[in-house]
Formats: sequence, C-alpha cells, structure tokens
Amino acid sequence: MNKEYEASLKSIETENVIDKLFYRRIGFVLARQLMETGVTPNMITVVSIFVGVAAGVLFYPDNLGYNLCGILCLVIANILDCADGQLARLAGIKSEIGRILDGVAGDIWFLAIYLGLAFRLHDMYAGYDLCLFIGIALLSGFSHLFQANITDYYKTLHLFFISKDKGAEFQTAEEVIAKHKAFKPGLNKVFFLLYRWYTLAQVNATPSLQQMLHSLKTRYGDNIPETVRLSFRRQSLRLMTNYVDLLTFNGRTIILFIVVLTGYVQVYFLYEIVVLNIVLAIAMRKHEKMCAAFVVKQENEKNSY
Repeated sequence: MNKEYEASLKSIETENVIDKLFYRRIGFVLARQLMETGVTPNMITVVSIFVGVAAGVLFYPDNLGYNLCGILCLVIANILDCADGQLARLAGIKSEIGRILDGVAGDIWFLAIYLGLAFRLHDMYAGYDLCLFIGIALLSGFSHLFQANITDYYKTLHLFFISKDKGAEFQTAEEVIAKHKAFKPGLNKVFFLLYRWYTLAQVNATPSLQQMLHSLKTRYGDNIPETVRLSFRRQSLRLMTNYVDLLTFNGRTIILFIVVLTGYVQVYFLYEIVVLNIVLAIAMRKHEKMCAAFVVKQENEKNSY
C-alpha cells in the first residue's frame, strides 16, 4: 500500500506533514474506491467546488454550529481536491485542463470564503459601507492568488529537479504559449489562456530563477546531472519547509478555523494581506538569491574545467 500511496502523490518531498498524515491518506482511500466506478478526476473537482463554496456560506453567520459545518465542508473539499489528483495519477488519466480546473477550484472556494467573512464583518461593523469590506475581501483574494501562484511554481520546479517524469508539469512560458496557440477555439482554449497568464506571472516574478534555468539548459540541455539536481533540491526543500508551507492550504486554514470559531474575523484578513504577503516576499527574496548563487556556482565550475 505504501508504494501505491506514494505513486498517487506528485512527490513525498513536496507534501507537508498534515497532508501526508491526513488529507492525502483519506484522498488515497477515496481515489482507490473510485477507480472502477467511471468517476473522473474532473467530476470530483466540480463537486469540491460546490462543497468549498458551501464552506464560505457557512462562515458568514456568527453561529458556532454553522461555522463547524463550514470547517467540515472545507476539510471535505480539500480531501476531494487531493483525491482528484491522486485518482488521475493512479488511473493514468492526467490532463493539463484537469490540472488548471483543479487550481481554479481552490480559488473559487476561497473567493466564497472571503466574501462570507466580508459580509460577517459588515454585520459586526454596520456603520461602515459594505463596499469597504468587499474591497478587503478582494484584496485578500488577489493576495491569495499571487501567493498560490508562486507557491505552485516553486513546488513544480522542485519536482522538475527530482526527475523528468515528476517534473513533467513544469513548462516554460514559450511551451505554454505554443500549446495555447495549438488549441482549437472553445472552452479548453479559454481555460488554457488563464494558465498562460498564470505562467507569465510566475516567469515575470522570478528573474533569477529564469536565469538559472537558462544557464542549466545551455550547459546541460535536457540532461541535468543528478549531483546538480540533488544540490538544488536540498536548498529548495529548506525554503519550502521554513516559508512556502505557510502559504499552502494548511498554513492559512489553521488560522482561518481559529478566527472563524473565535469571531475575530478581521484578524484573518490581516493575516492574509499582511503576514502571508511578508512571508511570500521573504520566500521570494531567498529563492531568487538561492537561484542567483546557483548560477554563479555553475559558472565557476564551468570555467574551472
């Protein structure tokens, strides 16, 4: 079971403790049960959207019972989010559109959650215009979107340095643009346009990382030596453990659940907009510095031969 469980994950290295011990374990059991049913990963993703949005609705009332149900809904939504990817890997039915839909699903959950919290704040501070709280919710949403964007990029990059197979989802902007152009007009092309913008935002935010990738491509082509891969992964893993994991689902929902249950809703928005953006800025600065140092090291080694 352990080998099959690990096969259902992108990589054990990129999973944090709560995911490995709870969400992914339950997702794996669910994925195995659904393998012979005809249920597809995309079907699971769509169900997770409705469950995640329900969480946002249930976080609106200042009522312990509703709030506990909201927490349960969000936990279930994340289990479903794990199960769709695990089913795709176990059944060998992965798709780029499915991956994009999976990412959009989480964004929709949290948009509903932020709006639910905004309406709750308005009830608490009725003297203020609702637009103020909607604005705070949207700012939180944009912060979350950018944080998730960079977090996903760093994790996918780490997978790329594990192996070609594990890092198959890591694509350059040029590759994504070419694939988007190859799509026939339709809904899939629209979905992939979102992914194109998503990728370009990642590339533009990480100049040193792009320089490192260019340097490695120029020197090694598609055959990066294992010693180089291991060296990068050691440094990358430290950053993910110390900083990037705070920007993941578990890093924000632990605080979210405490805030919802205690009623200090405003604290969550401060956490999302201020604390997590500071964590992101530190993580990006350290990651860019790491990539720049990696380029210098590679150039020095190249010149020493």
